[in-house]
Parts: sequence; C-alpha cells; structure tokens
Amino acid sequence: MLNFIYYPVSFILWCWHWVFGKVFGESSGFAWALAVIFLVFTLRAILFKPFVGQVRSMRKMQEFAPEMQKIKKKFPNDRQRQAQEMQKLQSEHGVNPLGGCLPMLVQIPVFIGLFHVLRSFKPGWGEVYFFDKQGVDSFVNAKLFGTNLSTFITMPSDQLAQYGTERLNVILLSVPLMIVASIATHFTARHSVARQNQAALDNPQTAIMNKLTLWIFPLGVLAGGFFFPVAILLYWLSNNAWTLGQQHFVYKRIDSEEEEKKATVVETRQALAPKPGAKPVNPKKPAPGAKPANGAKRMPTAGPSGAPKASPDAANGNANTEIPGLTPGRSTSKKPGSKKRR
Repeated sequence: MLNFIYYPVSFILWCWHWVFGKVFGESSGFAWALAVIFLVFTLRAILFKPFVGQVRSMRKMQEFAPEMQKIKKKFPNDRQRQAQEMQKLQSEHGVNPLGGCLPMLVQIPVFIGLFHVLRSFKPGWGEVYFFDKQGVDSFVNAKLFGTNLSTFITMPSDQLAQYGTERLNVILLSVPLMIVASIATHFTARHSVARQNQAALDNPQTAIMNKLTLWIFPLGVLAGGFFFPVAILLYWLSNNAWTLGQQHFVYKRIDSEEEEKKATVVETRQALAPKPGAKPVNPKKPAPGAKPANGAKRMPTAGPSGAPKASPDAANGNANTEIPGLTPGRSTSKKPGSKKRR
C-alpha cells in the first residue's frame, strides 16, 4: 500500500550501505548504522530549502501577530470572517502557513517507511524491496556493540534468540541512545521556542504547543525507546542532532541578514540627514545674484529711494515695466475715471 514510500527509503539506505560496506564490510554494524544516519542526512539536506522557508515564514507571522489579534477581537463570533481576513493578511505579507509544515510532514512518512523496512529484515526472509536475500542476511547478522540493529528492549526472548542477541546488550546500547535522543529533542524544541517573540509566547495555543514540544515529546521518545529498534533510535538521534545544528546555522544566517538590512537603513538615513551645524537650504528660494529660470519674469529691484529700479530695457527707451494697480496702456499722469476740464 505504501510502496511509494518503502522503495525510495530502502533505495537510499541501500546506496549508503553500499558506500560504507566498502569501508567496514557488508555485515559490519558500523556500516549499517552509518547507512541509517546518512539516510537521515540525505533527507534533511533535501529539505534544507523548505526549512529555511519555514523559518522565514514563522518570522513574518510573528511580526504581524498583533494584527491577527486585532482581527480576532474585531470578529470574535465570526470564525469564517476571521479565516478570510487572516488569509488576506497572510497573502499580503507573502506567508504560506502550509509551507512551514512541509519539513515535518515529509519526515513522518520517511520515519514510517524506515520503521517498516527495518522490521522486515528478519532471519530467513528473502528480498525486501531494494535489498536481495544477501542484503537482508547482512543486516540480520550485523551487530553494533554486540547488538543487532533490529532488536529492541521489550522484544520477546525467542525473537532475541533468533538474532543471537542478549537482552542485556540491547539495554546497554538502547538506554544511552534513548537518553541522548530525549535530551536532543528537548534542546531542539528549546532552541526553537527561544526564537519566539513575546506576542507568540502570550498566545495560549502557542504556550500549550511549547509545553508539548519541550517536555511531552522528549518523554515520548524516552518511553518509546523501549519499543523502538536500535536503528530507529539512531534515526531519531541523528535527526535531532541535524535539526539542532541546522537551526543554529539558519537562525544565525537570518539574524545576520536582518542586521545588515537595519545597518543599511541607518546609513541611508544618516546620509540624507543634514550635517551638524549646517543650515537647511530651501530649494525654492533662488540664491542671491542667481539668474532667473527660462521663461520666468524678473521682478524689479528697489532703488535707493524705495521706488522700483528701472531695468536696462527702460533705460534704452524700451520700457515695459508694469506697476501694480496700473492698467497696461494707460498713462501714469491720469487717474482712472478723471475727466479733462475745459
């Protein structure tokens, strides 16, 4: 039913086992353990770009979280209108909430596929997806510190006997992996929660999710370790180790980009701001002695007596000076409306 998941997972596992089998031997427990670990690394490398998009999307959603709270207060009893307004707000900011879930949604089927493939490696079985009978026997006979990778702590004694593994060896290997995987899960969640702003922390739903990821999930890994094969514990540990390192790298990179943007904005403002002690210059007021722009009329300047100073054209007999209050074409010696007496 889920062969579209089982075959790709088994193929990647087969490729890495072929690589490390050349170094440590095909039936080496280290070759199989490294094959599982690099299966995780391959998947996470493919999902690196969606993870960066997830972080950027979460950062943007935190920025306009107050606006989302305003929408909830504005339409407290209309859930449909709330959803419409929030979708509109997210589209305006270029945020896709489903994009943030993509890395997690992809990891779930891979985990299920790996769990199924490893549980299919049993003594006496033939081909398992991309592995032939020789590959299955190689995994069954491989031991890591005296423990087969398919065994788990609560496995029945008769099945442990088939693998030739003692329960004590399984416990000595599984318990440290369980503890380290649980601690890594906690610190991964803690690092993610530390990036949330105060508005997100004050949200009751976010607070519940933070408690689940900080405490319930690590305890779930610790409790599930009694039922998970050793290979699954290696998968979980390497996945959380990659996530922790990836978060540190991506968050540091994004913080550096934002600091550069802020520094650019500050430099631009300082460049446009007037220098200390400099007087502001009015661009509309022409400087003294400057020639008027093309087509602009030059206003007459006042003479010593306060009367308008004649222009050079007036001195040459080409006077064309307009005096306020006087209609053009009339003499200055006659007032408007006056009649000549006889």
